[in-house]
Amino acid sequence: MKIMMMIAALCGILSLTSCDDKIEVLQAYDFNLTTMPVQKRIQQGETAEIRCQLNKSGNYNDVKFYIRYFQPDGKGTLKMDDGTMLLPNDSYELNRETFRLYYTSECTDQQTIDIVVYDSFGQRYELSFSFQNEDIGS
Repeated sequence: MKIMMMIAALCGILSLTSCDDKIEVLQAYDFNLTTMPVQKRIQQGETAEIRCQLNKSGNYNDVKFYIRYFQPDGKGTLKMDDGTMLLPNDSYELNRETFRLYYTSECTDQQTIDIVVYDSFGQRYELSFSFQNEDIGS
């Protein structure tokens, strides 16, 4: 009887532990956005180029990347190298890992733009650029 109880207890313990035959597939890889150096001074009407490279630590085919921007200071426009004019706070899908942004100043004040790149898993990477007004007379 004792042996039967021990076997039953052992079967109960073994039934609580299980093996998982599922293979875990990593889908959300870390990423960042690097840029070439960007000018710090800009005149009203002048355009600054921002060369961008999306760097991923791994590759998952179904992941999508998006870009959006905010302008907390100053006034200007931002467009992609394919001609897409970006509107503040709107999201746009990134179809390339290497791309250029063009910021055009529309004021004589200090200007700041915050660029956010995020993936379809909710991971995000942020960059901020500040431009000082450069007087033509300076």
